[in-house]
Amino acid sequence: MQYINREISWLSFNERVLQEAQDTSVPLMERLRFLGIFSSNLDEFFRVRVASLKRMTALRKKAIKTIGESPKKVMAEILDRVITMQNRFNLIYQHIVHELEQENIFILNESQLTPEQGAFVRNYFHQEVRAVLVPIMVDAIEEFPYLKDHAIYLAVLLSDSTGKHKSKYSVIEVPTDRLSRFLVLPKNGDRNFVVLLDDVIRYCLDDVFYIFPHDTYKAATIKLTRDAELDLLEDFNQSVTEKIEKGIKQRKRGKPVRFIYDAAIDSDMLDYILKRMHLKKGNDHLVAGARYHNFKDFQKFPSLGKIHLLYPRINHLHHPDIEPNKSILQVIKRKDILLHFPYHSFDSFIDFLRESAIDPKVTEIKITLYRLAKNSRVANALINAVRNGKKVLVVMELQARFDEEHNILWSDQLGEEGAQVIFGIQGLKVHSKVCLISRREKGEIVQYANISTGNYNESTAEVYADHSLFTTDKRITDELQLMFEFFQNSYRLPDYKHLVMSPTYMRKKLEKLINREIEFAQDGKPARIDIKLNNVADLAMVAKVVEAAKAGVKVRMLVRGTCSLYAISEELKSKIEIISIVDRFLEHSRILIFNNGGDEIVYLTSADWMVRNLNSRVEMACPVYDAEIRNELKDYFNLQFKDNVKARVVDANQFNQYKKDQQLPCRSQQEIYNYLKEKVLAAKLRPAT
Repeated sequence: MQYINREISWLSFNERVLQEAQDTSVPLMERLRFLGIFSSNLDEFFRVRVASLKRMTALRKKAIKTIGESPKKVMAEILDRVITMQNRFNLIYQHIVHELEQENIFILNESQLTPEQGAFVRNYFHQEVRAVLVPIMVDAIEEFPYLKDHAIYLAVLLSDSTGKHKSKYSVIEVPTDRLSRFLVLPKNGDRNFVVLLDDVIRYCLDDVFYIFPHDTYKAATIKLTRDAELDLLEDFNQSVTEKIEKGIKQRKRGKPVRFIYDAAIDSDMLDYILKRMHLKKGNDHLVAGARYHNFKDFQKFPSLGKIHLLYPRINHLHHPDIEPNKSILQVIKRKDILLHFPYHSFDSFIDFLRESAIDPKVTEIKITLYRLAKNSRVANALINAVRNGKKVLVVMELQARFDEEHNILWSDQLGEEGAQVIFGIQGLKVHSKVCLISRREKGEIVQYANISTGNYNESTAEVYADHSLFTTDKRITDELQLMFEFFQNSYRLPDYKHLVMSPTYMRKKLEKLINREIEFAQDGKPARIDIKLNNVADLAMVAKVVEAAKAGVKVRMLVRGTCSLYAISEELKSKIEIISIVDRFLEHSRILIFNNGGDEIVYLTSADWMVRNLNSRVEMACPVYDAEIRNELKDYFNLQFKDNVKARVVDANQFNQYKKDQQLPCRSQQEIYNYLKEKVLAAKLRPAT
């Protein structure tokens, strides 16, 4: 059986993001933001995946055995595909710029400014920009200046038109960490104008280098991407926090994996920079790009009041069972509740914490945290609980990639307030997202749980499609209590009968459930597996799915990102269907549905099917016991699988063709919103009890 390389499959996913930028049915400024998402994704891909491949090249035969092929061969294919997509990206950007002009929005560079605009730009430069610039005269120092990851720089060539003075070279960081990348200029009638910070600096280079006799300036953008791997050495004299902090510092000076430069750069300046940086032309580190880099900033392109060029703001639906200013704990005590983000508001989870923080009967709050928002209302609610005398246990994952510093800061703050903060289990990332509230009721402790497929993060809950289950079912809450006890005393492994945990049992349980479907199929009975995950790259699980399909099990897969299933034979095409949905919201929830002879088993899970998730992370699959919610999740899955507007077919050729059929148009994210809205309306029509 053949598999598709996970890196190549991931690039195919990022191409689906690029398709959204190209799709003229998408609002114009949203298309610009999809370019930003594509760029941000690609940066992280190079920092993590390409960097890993580069490290693996030194392992040679061992690397081939690990990934199934030569890392150098994969690298070559990656670079070919990236260059092709980057060229397409540049064309799409030019088309968008032209369409923006038709909407009276003009992105100007420094050479296109009128005298009045130039005066405005120069004034802004002196008022806001000049003080935060740090120009470095490269030819005056021995070592080429350190280039930060995530940052962009202007490489500047200073020359003298009279030829009397030798050329000089400088590097200036574009201070996007302090200032907006975009400066909005005064309107001219209905015409709107925007200039990038890079070009503001270009326009005012004479004000930067006025002490030199040079009168001609050429500036080109350069950017360095570094290996993002943290090297966490086993030093028993250091705490986990100290190791992470040390690793972050090492990451900041990680090895270069990509050097991007403006293809229009002066050739002498490029030669000079490469020589000083000890980089060679022809090296796969080097990428000739367009004028602007760090396109991730375009996710924050100013809207300029052009609401019609954006997606309409989503009006969050109220869950029909949750009433404003009424106890959410009382509702959960009565019945299980399922929230669908971002269609439902994340405020309901915040209310869950806030109510628990001030409820005199609540004694304890336990929670796992992976990625928190910058100004986290979740963390603030936990701090409030501590101040109200509750015991608060926080299992903080410090190794959430690129959020390590952020999580350390919150860990310190929570600890200082009096919460008990622990950092999971050595060698295992805690990726499951759960919260457990203990409340004393009539002399007994009743526990209220939340199990989420997404992070407890109010910012991402606005754009990530996730599920959040509230329950007091003792089959679940008792085992969550065991899980938290395990975090505190990891020498004793709990015996779970309902929750399915990795790395201990999830793989075996999944195989057992798939085998059961195989048995049903072999007996001539209906057999079906519905799988919704972000990534499917564990080859053993892929092989198991193929085995099931060969036995006659109907398999439907919704896979947003990487999917290693490859070269499906003609006989299997009727048994395995795989689609990927990329739309306004990021598909992030994970659902597993097994037909089980008609007695369906439904799970919400935090785990993708990747080796790391099943073998070396603490993940959880939670069974959904409430019949109404099981049906709701089945409806959700079926609506998504009917999508023929934003769904792409995932197959061997990786063409990302849109799923087309003769059905009426179905855009699943909109249909899910309508489905949930109908539930709200139906609840209003029900007679009061």
